[in-house]
Amino acid sequence: VQLQESGPGLVKPSQTLSLTCTVSNDSITSKYTVWNWIRQPPGKGLEWMGGISYSGSTYYSPSLQSRTSISRDNAKNTMYLQMNSLKPEDTALYYCKLSELPGSNFWGRGTQVTVSA
Repeated sequence: VQLQESGPGLVKPSQTLSLTCTVSNDSITSKYTVWNWIRQPPGKGLEWMGGISYSGSTYYSPSLQSRTSISRDNAKNTMYLQMNSLKPEDTALYYCKLSELPGSNFWGRGTQVTVSA
């Protein structure tokens, strides 16, 4: 399976971020899969943001839930992340990750997002 993130790169504070994760060689609706968004700010650890299961259920980090929305397009085999009210501290490398039972994980290479005026 291959995951490819894409996004705008640079976003201004207070704007909305939209990221895309395009999936190849697997289906976003394959059973027992959860498709996640994870980010890593510069000099900090990984932060799980949320995910969407093969059945379409969504899960969010409590700290980001009010600003974050995860969705998918089954026909395009693509997952999306939207985050509003961006702040400079949202600057990070954003990854999509597949978690597949019984315990496999696959990562994209990540896409850099910088929040700056």
